[in-house]
Amino acid sequence: MKFKRILLKLSGEALQGEQQYGIDPGRLLEYAEEIKAAVDAKIQIAIVIGGGNIFRGLQGTTGGTDRVQGDYMGMLATVINSMALQDAFTRLGIRSKVLSGLAIDPVCERMSGRRAVESLDQGFVVIIAGGTGNPYFTTDSASALRALEINAEIILKGTRVDGVYSADPEKDPKAVKYETLSFDEAYDKGLKIMDLTAFTLCRENNLPVLVFNMNVKGNLSKIIKGEQIGTLVS
Repeated sequence: MKFKRILLKLSGEALQGEQQYGIDPGRLLEYAEEIKAAVDAKIQIAIVIGGGNIFRGLQGTTGGTDRVQGDYMGMLATVINSMALQDAFTRLGIRSKVLSGLAIDPVCERMSGRRAVESLDQGFVVIIAGGTGNPYFTTDSASALRALEINAEIILKGTRVDGVYSADPEKDPKAVKYETLSFDEAYDKGLKIMDLTAFTLCRENNLPVLVFNMNVKGNLSKIIKGEQIGTLVS
């Protein structure tokens, strides 16, 4: 299973590393180096990063923040993370562009499928910030939407666990890992792989999702080479 164009979904929390908040420079560089291996293999790669290490809209509402305002604040957090990743790429000699559901001149251009595909074809890594540009949608939903817009072959969802389990493996030692799942099986089992909107988009458009541990060095390269890593939902 080898790919020409992929969308990599990263959580904002993953960028914290061992910190409680913000961006861990070491973790950021680790991720950039992992992605460089895919770039060197001539894979076209688009990336969507969450913003939970800085601000998460839904959590903000518990503190009294208006949901719509909180969601826009979360979108801006994804722009900060995307800019940080772009800077790490630049230090490694990787050409990249930040496109966003929220256009912020001069930081990033407005996201469009055509603009993203043109950039990918020109050899740029495309970092897609700003979610969908609309409140009430998560970065999971943005990942599914953007993957479809650019005709990606798969979403690679990088997490801190090595796939999808029957229960939280960090809490339940008896949790069983699934190697493969159909969308219907995942839905029937109530597995929290992505939010329902994102999941439905993927299922209705036959867009597979591979869940894997991004924190294990070399995992992304193994996937690019066709090795079985993580859990494939299709």
